[in-house]
Amino acid sequence: MLEDILRESARRHKHVCPRQVLGARMSLYAAELLNLDLPRVDKRLIVISETDGCTVDGIIAATGCHVGGRTLRILDLGKVAATFIDSDSGTALRIAPAPVSRSLALDYASSAPNKWQAMLEAYQVMPAEELLTCQPVELIESLDEMISRPDRKTSCEVCGEEVINGREVLEKNIVLCRACAGGSYYRSSAEPTAPGWLNRVRGM
Repeated sequence: MLEDILRESARRHKHVCPRQVLGARMSLYAAELLNLDLPRVDKRLIVISETDGCTVDGIIAATGCHVGGRTLRILDLGKVAATFIDSDSGTALRIAPAPVSRSLALDYASSAPNKWQAMLEAYQVMPAEELLTCQPVELIESLDEMISRPDRKTSCEVCGEEVINGREVLEKNIVLCRACAGGSYYRSSAEPTAPGWLNRVRGM
């Protein structure tokens, strides 16, 4: 099964790397502990990844979870780790590489020409109990709040942009998007360009 998962991950990523293997192994370990079959075709498994990039490609290939299906969320903390949540039971397991996984890789692939290749090979064969750590966790934000309702929408009373999935903020009875409420990831350097229809209305 791992071989097929890595083949699918490589198709997305153009090659296979150690972090893709970690994403796949983390997913398989979580499924074993949660007693869930993979890949999923429903919304029972929810994954929160603490990084983007290679690891996520391995997670997607293994679990079938994805951002568009709202079963995968990226919370970029710069860590190769992910929390796997059984939405039926509410059980949440945070899985990450063991701190000694890199050094142990050299024992499992001693003939590899370099550390990168050793990790690539070893991570595929190391026992999950040696490769990974598992920590039961409790979500600070409930799963219902995290997922919200896909049909919910409103508009920010400051910028006028639509806000979906219940991500608006209410401050002093004013509906705000998170950017206008001070949670933006960007600073505006100019006013938004008016759309073509508005330019025509203005005679521009």
